[in-house]
Amino acid sequence: MISRRLFAVMGSFGFALAAVAQTDTWQFDPAHSAAQFSVRHMGISTVRGGFTKLSGSARYDPNDPSKTSIDVTIDAASVDSRVERRDDDLRSDHFLDVKKYPTITFRSKHTEKAGPDKLKATGDLTIHGVTKEVTLDIAGPTKPVKDPRGKVHMGASATTTINRTDFGITGYQGMVGNDLAITIDAELVRQEAPTTSTR
Repeated sequence: MISRRLFAVMGSFGFALAAVAQTDTWQFDPAHSAAQFSVRHMGISTVRGGFTKLSGSARYDPNDPSKTSIDVTIDAASVDSRVERRDDDLRSDHFLDVKKYPTITFRSKHTEKAGPDKLKATGDLTIHGVTKEVTLDIAGPTKPVKDPRGKVHMGASATTTINRTDFGITGYQGMVGNDLAITIDAELVRQEAPTTSTR
């Protein structure tokens, strides 16, 4: 009886260790990740742009999506809509005011499965110094693959739509739409656990 109980306890302990081991840390690969946005102009066309500098990390357990956490930081001054004069305006206090608010961030608070290969991540989005709770619809993560150097990669794409006025961005009302669609395409690289010295 004692041996059976001991086996059960050891089995439960082993399962717990396996579950912990499944929660890996992943870093964004900036060269293969991007943040884009789109907004209506005068109600007749759509202007698209993005940010050329972003970083981020995630902790992900494929067996328990609720353990997933996401942390993204975007350099607001790296905004690029392919028109220099417009980009200068977007960096000004009419819109992002990047001198005062240099970063855009997302910090997840809760993640759940939303279907096959889909997640929903709810967290705090901070733009223009204002923080609001938003939900990202995530396609992925993809099945992990190894590159020629043995590094493990996976990808995911997150989308949401916000009202820019909720974040205090009110410039050019009537010309620039309020609904701002945001997409973050991320390629992530699994971080290897540090080796423990035996000395």
